[in-house]
Amino acid sequence: MDLDDLRAVLFDMDGTLVDSDGAVERAWRTWSAEYGADPEAVLAVAHGRPSAPTVREARPDLDEAGVAAAAARQLELQYTDLDDVREIPGARRLLGLLDVLGLPWAVVTSADRRLTDVRLRAAGITPPEVLVTSGDISAGKPDPEGYLRAAKALGVDPAECLVVEDTEPGLAAGWAAGARTAALRGLRGDLSLTGLDDLADLLSEWVPPLPPS
Repeated sequence: MDLDDLRAVLFDMDGTLVDSDGAVERAWRTWSAEYGADPEAVLAVAHGRPSAPTVREARPDLDEAGVAAAAARQLELQYTDLDDVREIPGARRLLGLLDVLGLPWAVVTSADRRLTDVRLRAAGITPPEVLVTSGDISAGKPDPEGYLRAAKALGVDPAECLVVEDTEPGLAAGWAAGARTAALRGLRGDLSLTGLDDLADLLSEWVPPLPPS
């Protein structure tokens, strides 16, 4: 994939920069027990999108107030469960390289701002200036709103952004935003990565584009 005109990198958080799989699964299993839902069915659709759509699928009988309360409960279960939250291998190396290259980056996540902050810090990652969370948008992934908002905040055309994702909804959001995509976990993107070190290796030979005249 041609990265000659790359001007920004937009990252998902969970599963992309931060390994939080254990905490996410524990929270949804506890929530499922409390709300009488099938945990396996819930986990099959929960990754990569905000809590509310998953709650609606698991408990279609709830009204909007009930959905909001149930989604808030699910998030509450995750705020303090940080024991095994850590960086995805290569994350801090990659982010450090982006800073050296002067290549701006942002995080676009389906988590809320509080959860995003505590998870990034638990993984040893300082939250970036541009952080788009579930509370900043009206529609979650696969809708492109989050990535479009991040690109605008960075002052970059989405077509000049690389979206790094580990889920199908996230990749779909990146493509819908008009960005190029780098896919983890064996998924297919414009660039398929075995890990973040792959991208760091690629960018270590990258020559930044000249600024617009």
